[in-house]
Amino acid sequence: MDKYDIFLNDLNKHLDLDLHGYKRPQMERRINSLMRTLQIDTYDNFIKRMREEQLIFNRFLDHLTINVSEFFRNQSQWDVLKEKILPVLLQNNKSIKIWSAGCSTGEEPYTLAMILEEYCSQGNYSILATDFDLNVLNKGIEGVYSPKDISGIPEDYLKKYIVNQNGSFRVKDNIKKSITFKKHNLLKDSFDTNFDLILCRNVVIYFTEETKSQLYRRFFYSLRTQGVLFTGSTEQIIQAREIGFNSIAIFFYQKP
Repeated sequence: MDKYDIFLNDLNKHLDLDLHGYKRPQMERRINSLMRTLQIDTYDNFIKRMREEQLIFNRFLDHLTINVSEFFRNQSQWDVLKEKILPVLLQNNKSIKIWSAGCSTGEEPYTLAMILEEYCSQGNYSILATDFDLNVLNKGIEGVYSPKDISGIPEDYLKKYIVNQNGSFRVKDNIKKSITFKKHNLLKDSFDTNFDLILCRNVVIYFTEETKSQLYRRFFYSLRTQGVLFTGSTEQIIQAREIGFNSIAIFFYQKP
């Protein structure tokens, strides 16, 4: 076992952070880059500093995860969701249960809620928004964004669902009310079940192929029958049929 593997084991043991399922080259590069920036010379010293200083550990989490999120990211995919997927999901259901897995700073679940407000006039939907980084979750809970952050929101949605507060932009409470933000580690924690829709977009690109496969199988079992998994623009599931999914549109996979 080399020094990097020992470091991963110590991370898991002392800081409850399991990075074994992540691709090694990218992770190792990011970790070593941060250590140089912080002028920390060994993995042992890095573990020691993170255990003693919360700010160092928080910086490590921020450095590991890209946390790039946008409202209406890849607009054409949201159009497919709105025009083809949601009508099917809502056809036989008075309410729908949704999970935004790896939600980062909240733009994805808020985008989804805005779209659903147009479809579910009674607000008969619930969105679970999860991430393992508490810092980004707290920004999502706050729901306040910069002018640059909201640039992707269509004008009619901006008028309905966003409030200008002295140059910052806050998501209205009627959008927030159906979203529950929660800390969750996709690689360690148990999954809830009976979801109508799961979004996991631009998250698994950091995982090994074996970890991706395990994750997609877990998503499959977390969906109800006819439920749909919505993936990112670089994350087509090669083994979709083997898992049991039907591909119903590009980046949309249904549990039969």
